[in-house]
Amino acid sequence: EKLQAGEQVMLLMNRRGFSSFVACRSCGYRVECVNCSVTLTYHRRDHRLLCHYCGYSEKVPQVCVKCESEHIQFLGSGSERIEEELREAFPDARVARMDRDTVHGKGDYEAILSGFREGSYNVLVGTQMIAKGHDIPNVTLVGIVNADIGLGMPDFRAAERSFQLLTQAAGRAGRGGLPGSVILQTINPEHYAVRFSAA
Repeated sequence: EKLQAGEQVMLLMNRRGFSSFVACRSCGYRVECVNCSVTLTYHRRDHRLLCHYCGYSEKVPQVCVKCESEHIQFLGSGSERIEEELREAFPDARVARMDRDTVHGKGDYEAILSGFREGSYNVLVGTQMIAKGHDIPNVTLVGIVNADIGLGMPDFRAAERSFQLLTQAAGRAGRGGLPGSVILQTINPEHYAVRFSAA
């Protein structure tokens, strides 16, 4: 509806990459960083697994290194996957993505943002980069995909940080003459950070 009306949409997915992690369906082994012991994120554009902490990367395995099964599965989603799914669902939409994979300096940041502001794109997908301080009057819908991501962080400030991010992202909708709407996708609708963000 928003695209047909000539309005713009922002979708926040606060996780980069295509899949959050890669696992073996046979034995459950997850591919982890050799330096940090965190799961590696699959980046489809580069067809590589990347550690978002130290930058270590490796090729996608053809078989499980633990049990040699060929049943390798890509689980979870990130901004790269959301961008691809949007392009498939809305082939006429002009979609841009803004995250650390597409922004390598201030020039990239400004080019994507000014392109969106000027209407070259009508959908902007991104991580927290898109949530703060942007005043684009034609944005009438903000979607927050998997708002629960930040709630699971091992940090006593996780709920407060999630609340801040959710409300900042929501504040991008309806900044012009048209009213704005926000859709929050969550599996924890009763969590106080989510409830207060919605309120």
